[in-house]
Amino acid sequence: MTRFHGRRIAVTGAAGGIGLVICADLAEQGAEVYGLDRHGLDRLPDGVRGVTLDLASEESVGAAVRELYADDDRPVDLVTCAGIVEDNVAAEDMSLAQFDAVLGVNLRGVFLTCREFGRELLARGGGAIVNVASMSGNAVVNHPQRQCAYNTSKAGVSALTRSLAVEWGPRGVRINTVSPGYVNTPLNSLKTEMHGLWLAETVLGRFGTPLEVARAVEYLLSEDAAFCCGTELLIDGGFSLR
Repeated sequence: MTRFHGRRIAVTGAAGGIGLVICADLAEQGAEVYGLDRHGLDRLPDGVRGVTLDLASEESVGAAVRELYADDDRPVDLVTCAGIVEDNVAAEDMSLAQFDAVLGVNLRGVFLTCREFGRELLARGGGAIVNVASMSGNAVVNHPQRQCAYNTSKAGVSALTRSLAVEWGPRGVRINTVSPGYVNTPLNSLKTEMHGLWLAETVLGRFGTPLEVARAVEYLLSEDAAFCCGTELLIDGGFSLR
């Protein structure tokens, strides 16, 4: 498959869950894929180049971008998929350190990677960025997960994407958001006690798959989505209709 032949694409949060599947899918479609993560780079699919990245460090993000352009001046498109969550911490009990840790990766980290990769895309005439947010940025799930920091961070990613789309779209950089709902990842599989409740909250009555999210990312990166800029694509099995 050669849909992305000749394209260079970086994926953060690449070593697990949805990010790992996005890497594999884009590589199968012919892209030169760079998997960015703090650890676990040995798990990346064959043909995906691992690059160490600490989203909490401005220096680390800058160094990763410089590494990708060190011996190749072609533009590098971006998918931001890294994220963390603090479950079961009531807002009144959440420490500032816990809140800052989630916002630091999920929002500040997305801003840093968008800024650094975006600068290079703007300098080269354009490109595409897809941020992976969450349905939780649009609707607070009505069960006792108590994840106010996570919900806030993902709403922020959606707003950041729209803001960057207005600034960068006229200069050739399309930036969009994919917001998954319940997806069958190892993290969600550990929460078996919640599965029945979660499934009842979706119109389709099932979890999504990481590949379904990857295909949505693939679409927004492709020329088929050439008129999408600032778009948020919900992949939630109809949860938002409840």
